Amino acid sequence: MILPSEFQLARVPQPILSPDPARAWESLVTTNPAAWHDEATGETLLLYRAAGDDAEHRVHLALARSRDGRTFVRDPGGPSASPIPLTPDGGCLEDPRIIKVGDWYYVTVASRPFPPGKYWDEKALAARPHLKFPGHFPAALRQNLTSTHLFLTQDFREWIRAGRLTDPSLDERDVVIFPETVAGKWVTLHRPMQWHGKGFPNDQPAIWIAATDDLLGWKQLHLLAKAEFDWERKVGANNPPLRTPHGWLQIYHAVGEDRHYRLGALLLDLDNPFKVTHRTRRPIFEPQATWETQGLYNGVCFPCGHAVIGGVYHLYYGGGDVVCGLATAPLDALIDSLLRQPVA
Repeated sequence: MILPSEFQLARVPQPILSPDPARAWESLVTTNPAAWHDEATGETLLLYRAAGDDAEHRVHLALARSRDGRTFVRDPGGPSASPIPLTPDGGCLEDPRIIKVGDWYYVTVASRPFPPGKYWDEKALAARPHLKFPGHFPAALRQNLTSTHLFLTQDFREWIRAGRLTDPSLDERDVVIFPETVAGKWVTLHRPMQWHGKGFPNDQPAIWIAATDDLLGWKQLHLLAKAEFDWERKVGANNPPLRTPHGWLQIYHAVGEDRHYRLGALLLDLDNPFKVTHRTRRPIFEPQATWETQGLYNGVCFPCGHAVIGGVYHLYYGGGDVVCGLATAPLDALIDSLLRQPVA
């Protein structure tokens, strides 16, 4: 039994967004949402992963809006952005994270060159024709690896697909950008799947950090946080960090021995985010509702976005790889719980 921490995020009882049978391209999946709250207008945007029941499982991004941070209305029409076949992001656009710089939204998007297929259905995957490329082709194509790309937009309709943020020879899907530069540098968090085991300081995939002059430039990664507790094996960053007076608040997920996802939190030093100052010892949220424990992937709570509305922390997450959920807490209570758990 995994004991939760004293502090827990409170789950909104029902999903805030679910698949729409009337819209074929999002009839199966609406999950893992990014979020942006505009304090001037009071509007909260939700940019989420959407997919229909097609054999290839082609994945899109779609947009919904809210005036209260809880009740969302989808934008009319089709997806906000879709894969472009025979390009590096030709198969899927997944798990976005949003920051805003001036008038531009910067969105990190996990992408594959080819659709992943129905990854939850072993029979369907086995019957699917396999990609066959010459051995001299890049690994990203031969293995259909997930990379993280940078998308830029001002309206969520027209996009600049700027390019990869990650090494294309790695499976790298949990990349987030800090919402502002630190000491004049862009700071990014990473989770290269192959970087663990022999020759690495971490036994399982972990959270790495980099600082760079140019987001699309070369990055030197440094280990930030690895699995430390009994409920953690693989760990990865979720939503972009939130600046607080006490440090950068970073929510992260851990996949345990039971393959369920659980959430923890870090505080990173404001001036030196390469330093973890506080960390939750026990999970602050875990799958309990049916729509989290049963889905295309069972036992998933995966946030990609958050907002602070009226002093309340809103964490937007995917449940079961199918729906969007919301968990909340007073921001002060979340920070207070972290401040009682310094890193030695």
